[in-house]
Amino acid sequence: MLPLIAMLMPNWMDPEFLLNWLGDWALWGTAAVIFIECGLLFPILPGDSLLFAVGLFIALGTIGVPLWLACVVLTAAAFLGNVSGYYIGRALGTTLFKNPDAKFLKPKYLDQTHAFFDKYGPRALVLARFVPIVRTFITVTAGAGKMDPRKFFFWTGIGAVLWGTGVTLLGHALGRIDFIHEHLESALILLVFISIIPMIVEFVLAKRRERRNDHNGDGRDDRYDTAAERAAVMEKINE
Repeated sequence: MLPLIAMLMPNWMDPEFLLNWLGDWALWGTAAVIFIECGLLFPILPGDSLLFAVGLFIALGTIGVPLWLACVVLTAAAFLGNVSGYYIGRALGTTLFKNPDAKFLKPKYLDQTHAFFDKYGPRALVLARFVPIVRTFITVTAGAGKMDPRKFFFWTGIGAVLWGTGVTLLGHALGRIDFIHEHLESALILLVFISIIPMIVEFVLAKRRERRNDHNGDGRDDRYDTAAERAAVMEKINE
């Protein structure tokens, strides 16, 4: 089963391929990917699996940098990426999300993000780190909604540490287990499969929410159809 997954998986989703291709620049290349996924509106990148793989490869000695340096660099990339997304949102608002047939900047992604904010409040900035797609657009939504910068920096900083440092440390800890050494390729393929499970779950839940809340048949959540309704969510968060 795992070899079949490996054959079907594109190279840019394979953390082992990416890190080997980057060579001596593995840490900095990973930081660039993390920054792009978190801040430049490109959601389909292997952020979780790359963080884990960097920690794993440091434990194996394949990446020759101190673990503390990797944690600092990757956490900073995650934080700065979110700050970039926040200010893109403040500058452009949601004008980029007008075409329902767009490949990445779909209006329904904003609805999903507003629903996430609606449910969890500012904590959404922490929880969204572990939800692909949502973690990319939640910062743009926070910026477009003029979320208080101090509150944004606080919560996104906590999320950056828990995600950037936490997942890297987990990879490093598991990388010291002999069984992982002996089955490295299978472990990395399994990791990618596990990392896309939240994406699948979020997709299924989003479809359910659309069917439940889309009463006018336009493919969007009716609760956030107007700018006033979307602004009300951000006002609640800023209280």
